[in-house]
Amino acid sequence: MKTIAVLGLGKVGRLAAELLQEAGFQPVGFDAKPPSVAGLECNTLDVSDEAALDRALSGMDAVLSCLPFALNAAVARTAHALGAHYFDLTEDVATTKAIREMAATSRGLMAPQCGLAPGFVGIVGAHLIETLDTCRSCRMRVGALPQHPSGLMGYSFNWSPEGVVNEYLNDCEVLEGGQIKMVSAMEWIEKIVIGGVELEAFTTSGGLGTMCETYLGRVSDIDYKTMRYPGHVKQMNFFFHELMMRDRREEAGRILVDAKPPVCDDVVYIHVAAEGTADGDLVRREFVRALRPVEIGGRMRTAISWTTASSVVAVIEMLRDGHLPASGFLKQEDIPLGAFLNTQNGSRYDERSA
Repeated sequence: MKTIAVLGLGKVGRLAAELLQEAGFQPVGFDAKPPSVAGLECNTLDVSDEAALDRALSGMDAVLSCLPFALNAAVARTAHALGAHYFDLTEDVATTKAIREMAATSRGLMAPQCGLAPGFVGIVGAHLIETLDTCRSCRMRVGALPQHPSGLMGYSFNWSPEGVVNEYLNDCEVLEGGQIKMVSAMEWIEKIVIGGVELEAFTTSGGLGTMCETYLGRVSDIDYKTMRYPGHVKQMNFFFHELMMRDRREEAGRILVDAKPPVCDDVVYIHVAAEGTADGDLVRREFVRALRPVEIGGRMRTAISWTTASSVVAVIEMLRDGHLPASGFLKQEDIPLGAFLNTQNGSRYDERSA
């Protein structure tokens, strides 16, 4: 596996292409309005043009989509038809379901949800579960936030507005009392403190990937929540529900980004905890990180950019190095944490803790 098409050259896509080069791959970038990136071949591509998409991906060993989730199914279908490996960063449940159905007949590996959440957080959760003799609960929490929040929302949109709006409004799958259930987003609010910083966590959709199905009958309770600064969820419930913006998702995304544009000084908080028994004792195992911008390739990269890009490139490294199956559907919980952290890109997660 050598040549990799990277579709979508925003902050994450460009960085992923750079990391792929550093790891020994030959990435080729595609975007509707491609930027000029030193040392990277960048091409113009309209993803909605099926013939053009097919020509662009022909001859590629793998495809990495860093596009908005609504475009991923079409890209995955083309990669599937060409026999190429497929990776993306989606949190969208319906998109992942469609890709999983394709994987039943795929010649390459179909690996959606390879970002931060879903993605790395599921790898960690599965690892903690496996360290226990029996596991009663696994709680996964992730927050991508400004280091210096302002205003009542205390937030900046460093991530795709389509993705954020999607996860704030779609129902959330959980395991509760040994049963798979659907619960509303922006509920089950709880307090979490990491490194002395108080945060609130609440349900959002898509963060668990396929974990509820995998651990049904083995773990009683599994859920995923997004972390924000205190008061955020109250403001977002007002915006989406009282002001009826839930019915105008695209407009909602534009308003939110205009009000809270991206910042350079961000932080990604990760808090994963599993409870159960080990050697006859009840124990709680935790993985906690506070990850900040780092310098890569002579430039400072935001925490959300490098954590997301590093995660998917680490998975691609693992496939190349024979640590993952060469075809079929890849669940994030089937990725071994130790091998992930031993990759060139996965090692960044092990270097900076809260």
